[in-house]
Amino acid sequence: MPLERSEAPPTRATDVLANERTLLAYVRTALAFIAFGFVIARFSLFAREFAVLVQGGTVTKGLSTTFGTTMAVFGIFVAMLGAWRYAITNAGLRRGEVISLSAMLAYGVSTFVAVIGAIVAIALLAYR
Repeated sequence: MPLERSEAPPTRATDVLANERTLLAYVRTALAFIAFGFVIARFSLFAREFAVLVQGGTVTKGLSTTFGTTMAVFGIFVAMLGAWRYAITNAGLRRGEVISLSAMLAYGVSTFVAVIGAIVAIALLAYR
């Protein structure tokens, strides 16, 4: 008796569309990080120029430019992560598999975002 090959269940449109919505959420988040990074870096430039006008001297480069650049680079990382997750999930859907996000990756990204939040909170408290 020949062995029967089991076929993957058909891919449902709702699963594919949910995967696409998730990709768009990654893209939206990446754009937010990039935009906020740009705003933070530009605000640093504005604050330095304003300080020069008010104080009449030179002001050293602050943390804002570095922090803004880091946020923009993290936004690029989020965009690449979203594209990778979309491709992996799409391939899994076509095979009839559910592929979850690695726990270590989830912890790493969440920790990085928590560190960004802590830096923002500390910076806001310092300007009080």
